[in-house]
Amino acid sequence: MAVRLGDIAPDFTAETTQGTIRFHEWLGDSWGVLFSHPKDFTPVCTTELGYVAKIKPEFDKRNVKVIGLSVDPVDSHVKWEGDIAETQGTPVNFPMIGDPDRTVSDLYDMIHPNANDTLTVRSVFVIGPDKKVKLTITYPASTGRNFDEILRVIDSLQLTAQYKVATPANWTDGQDVIIGAAVSDDEAKTLFPQGWKTVKPYLRVLAQPNKK
Repeated sequence: MAVRLGDIAPDFTAETTQGTIRFHEWLGDSWGVLFSHPKDFTPVCTTELGYVAKIKPEFDKRNVKVIGLSVDPVDSHVKWEGDIAETQGTPVNFPMIGDPDRTVSDLYDMIHPNANDTLTVRSVFVIGPDKKVKLTITYPASTGRNFDEILRVIDSLQLTAQYKVATPANWTDGQDVIIGAAVSDDEAKTLFPQGWKTVKPYLRVLAQPNKK
């Protein structure tokens, strides 16, 4: 069964490269990114894990915990991490779930039989502090993920969780935003006393409210 936006992210207990975790307990009050890899010792995955390790401070400052997964066991992950550190210049600094029995992969519908009936696709789940799924992205095994885009989306998710706004196409942190469609002009006057620009009655643009 697919995990959809707004669903409670399935909880699980699993072995990782940093010990046994219970997922919801491990997340605590943080946001989370759970992302899967088709297989250990593969070229695209090696570059992805190395890049996430390099930008982990960006996740940290957003109160986001990152955790990887593949259907290989933990001891395989540990051996692979040596190659990642050697080739990517950064040691893996977040846990990797070993899922040889596919328990977590099946919970999160990470195995798509028409793509491959044994290996996980490149799934990404962003999970809020309320344990609800806020974003899902699925890439084919041949295409490496854009983790800068995932950070961008997290910026949007965290902003729009705090204010009644939406973010336009290609938005990045600090750019103008849009007043949410459900917000009336009268309510907007209270929420956004600094004012806004009305392009159309349904398209009201204002400066990002948490930026001066």
